[in-house]
Amino acid sequence: MTVSPTPVVLGVGQARSRLHDLTVIDVRTPGEYASGHLPGALNIPLDQVRRVLPGLRHAAERGDVLMVCASGNRSQVACELLAGEDIAAATLAGGTTAWAAEGNDLDRPPASGARVVWAMERQVRVTAGTLVLVGLALGLFVHPAFQLLSAGVAGGLVLSALTNTCTMAVLLGKLPHNRPRAADLEATLAALRGR
Repeated sequence: MTVSPTPVVLGVGQARSRLHDLTVIDVRTPGEYASGHLPGALNIPLDQVRRVLPGLRHAAERGDVLMVCASGNRSQVACELLAGEDIAAATLAGGTTAWAAEGNDLDRPPASGARVVWAMERQVRVTAGTLVLVGLALGLFVHPAFQLLSAGVAGGLVLSALTNTCTMAVLLGKLPHNRPRAADLEATLAALRGR
């Protein structure tokens, strides 16, 4: 793969057929990664990618690297960051969401008494829905001004879609259950060197 300013985008079928030849890097948070990731994917959260550039350069020199996230947005940012460092990487169109939607399995760490963390998208949906219902209920039974809560959530969802960002996901990501453990970058680097 050559380095280009616009990352190469692989469809789910392309990635599935080449999975055994790819080094797959999941750039989501450790909590999201634990909720299900592509088989064999290594976890390097997006905010840690710069710390492991030598390992990623090594992986890219030995074969193709595929960056993955939930939807393809964060992995595209990671690819652009790597391109700025002359490291070639591709991104998965639609991310793990598209991967699972096409019936492909997601790996999950074995359950060791730890509770399962919902995927961030699911957490955002339940939080937004709950806030809308609470705003409507309080608006009907307490004071009409509480309906502004529902309007604020609706406005936030529209803004999220227009800007392709999600402030609610960022805030939910800071909750303790979404930070079960830090990514084990040393183990990931060792795995990258061994590939």
